[in-house]
Amino acid sequence: MEVSRLSDQEHTIPQHTLDDIAQVNATGLTPVVFIHGLWLLPSSWNQWAEVFRAAGYAPITPGWPDDPETVAEAKAHPEVFANKTVGQVADHYAEVIGRLDRKPAVLGHSFGGLLAMIIAGRGLSAATVAIDAAPFRGVLPLPISALRAAAPVLSNPANRHKAVPLTYEQFRYAFANAVSEQEAHQLYDTYCVPAPGHPLFQAAAANLNPWTEVTVDTENPDRGPLLIISGELDHTVPRSVSEAAYQRQLKNPGTTEFAEMPGRGHALTIDSGWLEVAQTSLSFVERFAER
Repeated sequence: MEVSRLSDQEHTIPQHTLDDIAQVNATGLTPVVFIHGLWLLPSSWNQWAEVFRAAGYAPITPGWPDDPETVAEAKAHPEVFANKTVGQVADHYAEVIGRLDRKPAVLGHSFGGLLAMIIAGRGLSAATVAIDAAPFRGVLPLPISALRAAAPVLSNPANRHKAVPLTYEQFRYAFANAVSEQEAHQLYDTYCVPAPGHPLFQAAAANLNPWTEVTVDTENPDRGPLLIISGELDHTVPRSVSEAAYQRQLKNPGTTEFAEMPGRGHALTIDSGWLEVAQTSLSFVERFAER
């Protein structure tokens, strides 16, 4: 059985995030919580945060536990990423949200999209957008491209307890296959950091493990509205995976919608077309979450 709880010492929100929470609460506006996925940091959401702030929301971009604040720091100390599990990270974000004065909208990408759906399934989100979200228990497709994208981690069982970097070639295939070579190099240098291997092993075994942390309560009537976004050319989370998640989420009495971004890969939240995805997300949030 998987154990998701952190000790009190480990499960501590860093001071800079506590400061951000206080600033968000002071605005009196509806918060928007952004959750990043593997191989990225909270800074990958900086442009999105400005769009949502301009629209009258109070954005906040908390990291996973122990996230470094900069890409340079992350590359210098990759060991801090090791041994993070889906359950631990979900509990961390639930604790952050519990300190907000108003129920937030929650947006997540990749494993952040999975975490956003977990949070929504706990009834903690006013509206949720899951972008190229990692699969949860009950999502059955296993496309070849997804297995290849995960191979840098899953090919070595020892990676379960390590922080795993991507080479440029691996990043190009998994994230940046739908952009130019020049842009792919720029994205790799600007955003790509090591990531914990454990969540990928958890996701790979989710349908074999009845006690997995990689599970979403799709039927909770308090889940709220959900938009699932899929990049048409995504290798890491192909459309078949997103569609399977959408079909599972349709069991919920809340609004559940699906959108595909044509010609886009897994880097759709950070590449040169990010604004289209951000505006699609914002339009959905505006329909359901007052400012």
